[in-house]
Amino acid sequence: MKSSGISCCGTGKPRNKKRAASDIGLETIEHLGGEEVLSRAVPAGTELAAMSRRYHALSDPLRLTILYILRDQPLCVCVINRFMQISDSKLSYHLTVLKESGLIEGECRGNWIIYSLTDTGKKFAA
Repeated sequence: MKSSGISCCGTGKPRNKKRAASDIGLETIEHLGGEEVLSRAVPAGTELAAMSRRYHALSDPLRLTILYILRDQPLCVCVINRFMQISDSKLSYHLTVLKESGLIEGECRGNWIIYSLTDTGKKFAA
């Protein structure tokens, strides 16, 4: 593919007299309110990191299954395991990923841990 000689940032010399793509891009940004307005549209780094953890947690079919079985009622780990039919260590890993992403929470009741969806988890298991 032959280069046009124009970069998106306006470096390089255009081969013809047409407006550089960067000029059009800058006009668009200015029309929207400038770079400051554009930067306000991007969440803070901590929120982006939290979103990334949630999307990672949602990317696995086993974890999605866990979310859906917790959708209607909290369940103890033994019921989740009976339904999932996976090893204890594998289930523990997936529950940890879901907890760290803020999608589920576990409450100790005697010898049992009862898992339920958080408000955030409810949004994704609707």
